[in-house]
Amino acid sequence: MTEPHDAALDAPARRAALQRRVVASLSLAQLLSGVGNGAGLAIGSLMAVDLTGSNAFAGAATTAISVAGALSALPLAGLAVRRGRRFALSTGLLIAALGAVGMMVAPVAGSFAVLLLGAALLGVGTAANLQARFAATDLAADATRGRDLGLVVWAITIGAVAGPNLIGPGSEIGAALGLPPLSGPFLFSLAGLLLAVVVLNVGLRPDPLHYARQTGTGVPGGTRRPRAGLGEGLEAVRASPGARLGISTLVAAHLVMVAVMSMTPVHLKELASGGAGHSAAHHETSPDTLVLIGFTISLHIAGMYALSPLVGWLADRLGRPQVMLAAQAVLAAAVLTAALGQHAQAAVTAGLVLLGVGWSSAVISASAFVAESVAGERRVLVQGVSDTLMGAAGALGAAGSGIVLALVGFGGLNLAALLVIGLIAAWCLREVRRVRARRGEPAPA
Repeated sequence: MTEPHDAALDAPARRAALQRRVVASLSLAQLLSGVGNGAGLAIGSLMAVDLTGSNAFAGAATTAISVAGALSALPLAGLAVRRGRRFALSTGLLIAALGAVGMMVAPVAGSFAVLLLGAALLGVGTAANLQARFAATDLAADATRGRDLGLVVWAITIGAVAGPNLIGPGSEIGAALGLPPLSGPFLFSLAGLLLAVVVLNVGLRPDPLHYARQTGTGVPGGTRRPRAGLGEGLEAVRASPGARLGISTLVAAHLVMVAVMSMTPVHLKELASGGAGHSAAHHETSPDTLVLIGFTISLHIAGMYALSPLVGWLADRLGRPQVMLAAQAVLAAAVLTAALGQHAQAAVTAGLVLLGVGWSSAVISASAFVAESVAGERRVLVQGVSDTLMGAAGALGAAGSGIVLALVGFGGLNLAALLVIGLIAAWCLREVRRVRARRGEPAPA
């Protein structure tokens, strides 16, 4: 007669043990797959310029990555609802592995179209990596949701930072195999993505979303499975003020980050070729410049991920809206540093590092805010909607940033980003004041 009682006592311990395994497996998969994303972001804009001969197409590869990420985010969320997190994330990374092959082939074929296709397939992997952070919240306790999410985001640091820095070794390996210099690094990307799939299929058993559904933990609010469509996801977002603020914060931070980051390699190439006033479209990228760009982008990616556990802990301790507001201050400092120091490599690099820290602070705190703002299984679709809109914003930032760069330069691009940051900061400040008023605390100045 005591067995049901004993099982009930064991359930929290089992859930906690499973959550630790889920976080560890997601973290290792993020580390491995991050190699592919890092290389794609660092090299894609250079490939586009080399293949087209024009800076106007510098953001094309990043745009393809972002568009594909936006279009695939909701289908991946639907797959998670129907088949579980393991199947959805593995599918996304396998498609990205095909993209890594396409990126290797593009310089060999001299084809801009192949580059766009490869980048688009890599974008599906980016969507999968983004959704991995939400998979870490399926079984998370309320008090540690931000920490668990931050740990999974942090795990991508090693792979993502290594990706750009493997440009040099990858180019040498590629040359030994008869590949162009920009093709070789994607050998590492392909290997990392395939290994990540293996880790997910071994580590996510039982599937966290299935386990949460079966035990009634992590996804409270009923057992009805929602339709895996944009309409129901948007309906859930409209019904939740917290989801609207959280998603807006995610979208704005990603827009600003992608717009500035995707144009930084082009700007650094122009500086190396004689100054920001000289077009680098018709100058071959030297190996030294590739190393410089790879190092700069790796520092930026380190800023994006290295402090993630700390950001998650702060979001748990101080509150999600407070950290979302602080993120806007960091983003503002980033774009101002890059704008005012646009002619100095050190200032551009410092601005890019701050940009990564601000992005991390916004994404982790806002993602946790979104995850707890919607109950039931509609939460998974809302997460898909958030990533869809993030991808759309990234595509807009990547596509528009090349035009803005051509019109007003790198400094003007950063000042335009400051306007977006200011609007979100005002909204976050209003939410912080509302929370403090509810608690009877003094409002911030």
